[in-house]
Amino acid sequence: MSTRTAATFSPPVMEARRWLAGVVFPDDRPLINVSQAAPVEPPPREMRQVMADIALNRDDAHLYGPVLGLPELRSELASQISAHYAGPVRAAQTAITSGCNQAFAAAVASLCSEGDEIIIPTPWYFNHKMWLDMSGVAAVPLPAGAGMLPDPEQAAALITRRTRAIALVTPNNPTGAEYPEGLVQAFVDLARDRGIALILDETYRDFDSRSGPPHRLFQDPDWDDNLIHLYSFSKAYRLTGHRVGAIAASETRLAEVEKFLDTVAICPSQIGQHAALWGMQNLGRWLAGERQEILARRQAITDNMPALTANGWKLLGLGGYFAYVEHPFPESSGELAPRMVRDAGVLSLPGTMFTPVGDVTGQRQLRLAFANLDVAGIGVLFDRLSQL
Repeated sequence: MSTRTAATFSPPVMEARRWLAGVVFPDDRPLINVSQAAPVEPPPREMRQVMADIALNRDDAHLYGPVLGLPELRSELASQISAHYAGPVRAAQTAITSGCNQAFAAAVASLCSEGDEIIIPTPWYFNHKMWLDMSGVAAVPLPAGAGMLPDPEQAAALITRRTRAIALVTPNNPTGAEYPEGLVQAFVDLARDRGIALILDETYRDFDSRSGPPHRLFQDPDWDDNLIHLYSFSKAYRLTGHRVGAIAASETRLAEVEKFLDTVAICPSQIGQHAALWGMQNLGRWLAGERQEILARRQAITDNMPALTANGWKLLGLGGYFAYVEHPFPESSGELAPRMVRDAGVLSLPGTMFTPVGDVTGQRQLRLAFANLDVAGIGVLFDRLSQL
């Protein structure tokens, strides 16, 4: 029997966890898990106290809320988007979702019918590919070039009458690449010229190494003609388990998104939304410190990379939570990654999970999600990889 779920592959992170079965990690060489891009620490204690107070004292926090999210959170999000990108965004152009994956799903549902196409750069974010598969939408691969950056001219050549959007992630998952301002502008211009949407997922924007607006798309007064912007509170405020994401788009688009959200979840988590609102209003300095820590770990990757380069490894991309590397071994990364669990005590995801079946580039690549390793831990990781 053919089903929507059978149209795609198993969740990669869950598949990778199965490689741990039966493997014993001695005390002097514990597992280093660089497979999942999510904070493992809970939110700051002050935020957890706010969440507890809301749970105890706000009766309405336990009821259905507005489908598109709490008005005060939408307003705060619009204000902070406006400040971050130096371009005006109204609260009515924002909506809150149950995580950023749901924001992507809602955007696709508002754009596509059966058999339509969306262009996504490869290596791709696998959950985007999975949702397109399950939606009956063709994911058209756009291979990344130098610096793991996609080429707008190559994208233009892939556009057909069934193309509904181009979907980008910056800083990128899985490669970490930070897309230059001019490149993002070229893609939105291409999309507008061809009458399609640009879905721009900036889940990791709070950890971008650049200062100032990473692009100027919101400075265009007509930005919502074809831009659909996605964001996540999960990484910034460690709210992964509370599933709070966001989408910014035209009011007309959000009216269609509302139909999807009302049918799938009715409303986002109320307590999670209150936490995100409090975090945006009170944790600016704390978040800046989190960003500096991630940038320090990113620098540690750069500092440790020569030890691997001497053994034939290559650093292909670096940023956000990720280092994307090319390995020197004859086996496919799909075989190497499980071996690394046994031989090095390292759990990472192979490039084969981010590329189409048969793509030889993915067979040489690995994603290292380093955000949960401190600088010393990154040194240990590179020592183990250099000993493979």
